Amino acid sequence: MLLVEDDELMRRSFAVALERYGYELRVAADGLAGLELFREESFDLLILDVMLPGLDGIGLCRRVRETSLVPVLMMSARGDGLDVVAGLEAGADDYVVKPVDTYVLVARIRSLLRRATYAPAPAAEPAADDVPPTSGEGLLVFGDLAIDTGGLEVSVSGSPVALTPTELKLLLEFAAHPGIVLERHTLLRNVWEYGWDGDSRVVDLCVQRLRKKLGRDRIETVRGFGYKLRH
Repeated sequence: MLLVEDDELMRRSFAVALERYGYELRVAADGLAGLELFREESFDLLILDVMLPGLDGIGLCRRVRETSLVPVLMMSARGDGLDVVAGLEAGADDYVVKPVDTYVLVARIRSLLRRATYAPAPAAEPAADDVPPTSGEGLLVFGDLAIDTGGLEVSVSGSPVALTPTELKLLLEFAAHPGIVLERHTLLRNVWEYGWDGDSRVVDLCVQRLRKKLGRDRIETVRGFGYKLRH
């Protein structure tokens, strides 16, 4: 796991707390050093502070997303929305606002790591009218969108689409309920594993990223309620 944080006291505090939970942690004090470490080593998860010298956390996240789908957790000292939206648009999977309780941070980390190794459980048999078109075992087809639920691969018009673990789990949640409106709080619970009311912006921004990759008309907004995957 890589932590990029410019505040030395916070770096030490996070390192002690996370190592107590059994996580191996590498640290960097600025964005460029973090990018260099990321390119030299393999990490299961990145924790990036937004405000970093040299290359800020949002820019670092964009650079990471050029080559990697590794889970990214952003940390912001402000909860006013600008950093949150910018970080999620850059490709982050989730965010926390500093100061953050260790238990909350660890819960978010565990959730992200579970998504990175996600394997969908066998679904109950749906009603005949709810069964999406299929072509082979574990393959769901919605127009030009094909989802291999066994191999966890996605393609549009035959071309593979690279999704982050969070984007993939969100798409699988939609695919398990085609044509059914899923409310934001339901998606926060089932995809982000929030056991409390979370920030629905993480859902909205992740849906936006999916639309860019899958086509804008594939996921429909139902105003006042949530989203649904079109058959």
